[in-house]
Amino acid sequence: MSSPPSFSSVRISGCWALGPDGSNSSAESLDRLYPAVGSTKPPRKRTTSQCKSEPPLLRTSKRTIYTAGRPPWYNEHGTQSKEAFVIGLGGGSASGKTTVATMIIEALDVPWVVLLSMDSFYKVLTKQQQEQAASNDFNFDHPDAFDFDLIIATLKKLKQGKSVKIPIYDFTTHSRKKEWKTLYGANVIIFEGIMAFADKELLKLLDLKIFVDTDSDIRLVRRLRRDISERGRDIEGVIKQYNKFVKPAFDQYIQPTMRLADIVVPRGSGNTVAIDLIVQHVHSQLEERELSVRAALASAHQCHPLPQTLSVLKSTPQVRGMHTIIRNKETSRDEFIFYSKRLMRLLIEHALSLLPFQSCTVQTPQGHDYEGRTYSGKQITGVSILRAGETMEPALRAVCKDVRIGTILIQTNCNTGEPELHYLRLPKDISEDHVILMDCTVSTGAAAMMAVRVLLDHDVPEDKIFLLSLLMAEMGVHSVAYAFPRVKIITTAVDKKVNDLFRIIPGIGNFGDRYFGTDAPPDWSDDEDALST
Repeated sequence: MSSPPSFSSVRISGCWALGPDGSNSSAESLDRLYPAVGSTKPPRKRTTSQCKSEPPLLRTSKRTIYTAGRPPWYNEHGTQSKEAFVIGLGGGSASGKTTVATMIIEALDVPWVVLLSMDSFYKVLTKQQQEQAASNDFNFDHPDAFDFDLIIATLKKLKQGKSVKIPIYDFTTHSRKKEWKTLYGANVIIFEGIMAFADKELLKLLDLKIFVDTDSDIRLVRRLRRDISERGRDIEGVIKQYNKFVKPAFDQYIQPTMRLADIVVPRGSGNTVAIDLIVQHVHSQLEERELSVRAALASAHQCHPLPQTLSVLKSTPQVRGMHTIIRNKETSRDEFIFYSKRLMRLLIEHALSLLPFQSCTVQTPQGHDYEGRTYSGKQITGVSILRAGETMEPALRAVCKDVRIGTILIQTNCNTGEPELHYLRLPKDISEDHVILMDCTVSTGAAAMMAVRVLLDHDVPEDKIFLLSLLMAEMGVHSVAYAFPRVKIITTAVDKKVNDLFRIIPGIGNFGDRYFGTDAPPDWSDDEDALST
């Protein structure tokens, strides 16, 4: 029996994306929503969360969860055209930096904000340093206690839109845990720590520097409460460490960095006027970085011949016949599903034949050598663009043993017309795999480009990405190929036109609604087969 695949949890907008342990798995939870084939129930109505008037967040007693998606962070060329906005929060220990950061996040009311704490980047201690830490004789408030090289590398990758792994520090044992947490996809990064302004290279990465100035007596009281209740320390040890290390370090290393700050916030979280001014400034910076990708795709590079990276399944009478059935608006749902699945199987088989193979020799039961071929990569991972791409997973599982599956949810914002990333769950070490990226229809290519960009941000090589779709428009083919010339594009048919509503002509209709038996909203496009929540 093969071991179950492992997945990286991805923190999205202040919450953890759910893992594959059965607790709200996307495949299982979505299956419960779809009516069975042949059901006599009327088609259910789809909802679009983006059209609601409520703010795009949910607040619980412990955290704020943003439900709006991440807009494009790249241009029509597929390259990043805007970096994340990085706010540095400095100040003494227990000055209220994290509270101020949380207030900024909630007041910003924008999705995809990452809070990165300097506390995660303490250096790994030697055995002797561990003993000193246990007796409160190690100085954790000195610049040398922090791994600035790792901090700078991590912030650079986050600022560039890349996925990063963050160490988890255990303050009880004064050591890093074996597991890491993954952060990805930030429009705004809030980096907080006592030494946030202590390194010249680090300062270059900060777009806005804020110093939280809080009275020393208040900081001491907060530190006593925190270290005793949360970190298992005793009062004598906390006071000893404060007098020996914390207070001298503040006077020598931290307070002098106040002059480097763009904004000083006296009284910390109690200064709501300062926080409002900060939020206004960040909003103005974000507005200057807004992009319009889909409009650019509609007018760019559309008169060129189809690219060599495109592979179209041979249009045999059988393939043509199946297209006739699924394109026919009178086709029943069960027939639509049956013949779509047949086409998916043929498409997957065709895509697998384009993978790299190498020669190998095996011995037959008769004792003779057979000169054969074997897959030369490490492994294959499938990634479906929800919801329509999910329908291709069974075909991939049927022909690719032990394949790992990831999911990406992309929806179109009905106000801006731009694709937005809402959710992703990718297997660990996906960067070493050949990735089969699946979506059933591609019109402008906006959603497909976003999905490819996500894979590239997770270090998947461009030439190891295979984009599979039952039907594509020429516009979508050109858009993906122009932005990502090494991505292999594989489909069963290419239609020439896209209308003003971004629907493929002659097309197939809304694939997800025809397959799942749901009603399409009047403004759907073929790039928006994602299930709205």
